[in-house]
Amino acid sequence: MAGQSDLHLSLFSFQEVEFLAEDEMVEIVPNMRMYPLHLICGDFGPFRPQIATQVPLWLAVALKIRGKCTIRPPEWMSVEKLTQVLEAERNSLREFQPLPFHYVEISRLLSDHARDDIPDVYMVRSLIEDIRNVRFDKVETGLQTIHERTHAMKLKNLSAMEANIAREFVVRALQAFYKHDSPETIPQSDTTAIRRRQVADQGPKVPAVATKALFRSFVVVE
Repeated sequence: MAGQSDLHLSLFSFQEVEFLAEDEMVEIVPNMRMYPLHLICGDFGPFRPQIATQVPLWLAVALKIRGKCTIRPPEWMSVEKLTQVLEAERNSLREFQPLPFHYVEISRLLSDHARDDIPDVYMVRSLIEDIRNVRFDKVETGLQTIHERTHAMKLKNLSAMEANIAREFVVRALQAFYKHDSPETIPQSDTTAIRRRQVADQGPKVPAVATKALFRSFVVVE
């Protein structure tokens, strides 16, 4: 029970991951004049009309909701850039393309609160959703390689949301393998026979179809 509690404490909800993403810096163009803001996380401003400045995403959204600025979407949120990323993701079966660590949360917050500031916003949202689906398919494919000799998995360029979703399943799967193969849980008389079967069968303990089905049960973002 303690192990399960520790595992759950190490995970984040979608709202918590989004909260962390709100500290990412974005560029805004104010339409008002205001003195600098001196906050715990830093100093921002002064704000002058039509002069771009950098602020945290949470502050940009707050000002946008009040009609005090427009938000300039990041360069990677253009249709051209996202199309290139999607093609590269599809052409590379094992590698993940480099994207901002919080690209899922940033795109969601901007499309929810600054839709009028994003050119071709519906196309952008569709491309990001396609990129997410392709990347999750790669994670599922990688899970097929898990077996009793797996000690860790290296998935480079995963985003915060993708890593948070995959981590719970991967950790539980590895824990299940270790528990199953632990000599302490197996009677001594049966140890030799089991080891012989393991040498004969080096494949994964869990069928690939079952592995994918279990992983999909964890992919509940919203």
